[in-house]
Amino acid sequence: MLDSIDEWGPEKVVCVSDRRTGMRGVLVIDNTARGMGKGGTRMSPTVSTTEVMRLARNMTWKWAGVDLFYGGAKAGIRADPHASDKEQVLRAFARALHNEVPKEYVFGLDVGLTEDDAAILEDEIGGRGGAVGTPYALGGLPYDQLGVTGYGVAETVDAAAQYIGRDTASLTVSIQGFGAVGAATARRLADLGATIVAISTSQGGLHNPDGLDVEQLLKERDRHGDALVNHYSAAKPIACGEEITVPADVLVPAALQDVIDDHMARALPAAIVVEGANLPSSPSAQEILRERGVLVVPDFIANAGGVVAAAVAMDSRTSGMRPDTASVFTNISTKLRAGTHDALEMSARDGVTTHQAARHAAQLRVAEAMALRGRLPR
Repeated sequence: MLDSIDEWGPEKVVCVSDRRTGMRGVLVIDNTARGMGKGGTRMSPTVSTTEVMRLARNMTWKWAGVDLFYGGAKAGIRADPHASDKEQVLRAFARALHNEVPKEYVFGLDVGLTEDDAAILEDEIGGRGGAVGTPYALGGLPYDQLGVTGYGVAETVDAAAQYIGRDTASLTVSIQGFGAVGAATARRLADLGATIVAISTSQGGLHNPDGLDVEQLLKERDRHGDALVNHYSAAKPIACGEEITVPADVLVPAALQDVIDDHMARALPAAIVVEGANLPSSPSAQEILRERGVLVVPDFIANAGGVVAAAVAMDSRTSGMRPDTASVFTNISTKLRAGTHDALEMSARDGVTTHQAARHAAQLRVAEAMALRGRLPR
């Protein structure tokens, strides 16, 4: 773990456990030069310290990339999010981090956690300061219900299309993952006139070159969750992974990390890739896509709608007023469209991948803050 420390961080790694519940978890605070550590909390049977460290670093660039003043952090719990003892595990995790939360870190939503889980974490910490993404009934800003991350992903698809002179209404789109992010992306893209030709869940995929009925898919998702693919008849069933290579103008990986390797980068037919998931592509795959002329909107720009909403939610923790959701969507659109344009412009100008271009801009902001705080060698 010590070999993973570089000039940016992490500043703190806290591993915790609880024998009674079997809870095992980790908090990584990567860099706080621009503000306190903030990032989502995920629950998965395969969570590792290395994974959470990568995600925390991504949060450092994500906050700086959209010029919001929080630092990179992430938390992970190694547990089954569908288990009956989920609440007990969450409460044990919150208790174990009472020294860090909410002074150095505030819980948020990520894979395996819902708004109701955020409410449990908030209750265990005591008061509204310990978690964001809580239900509307508790004065929170319910990210998944509002679909803020997916909305932002769709806005960056539209921005990338405009950059190359395409009308979004003329685009065909394939979306890997139809959870909170993928579903909200599909809804917003359909509103913009795009044709969704393929989607996938953990139980399989669907493909119709003439377009899927997004409203019907959303209804089936509400009824059946990931099993929606077994209840929608107006499409051809496809295996998980095939949605990456079906003919489409745009690919939105919005499920897992590390799904676009070198092989996939050479095989996928899309002209635009917009990364709705965290860390879906490898650096070498990103270079292959650049060489092929595929436009890529990096994850820490494309899915930053959640951090824009989180910044609003962080401010509202101490307010008796509900946050203004209309302004949240406006801010998401403004910041993510600008970030997309800047990343594409810098990439074309400097001959580097969009990840390298956007990360360099974020690094300059973080380095300046570190220098001003006296955190760099003199």
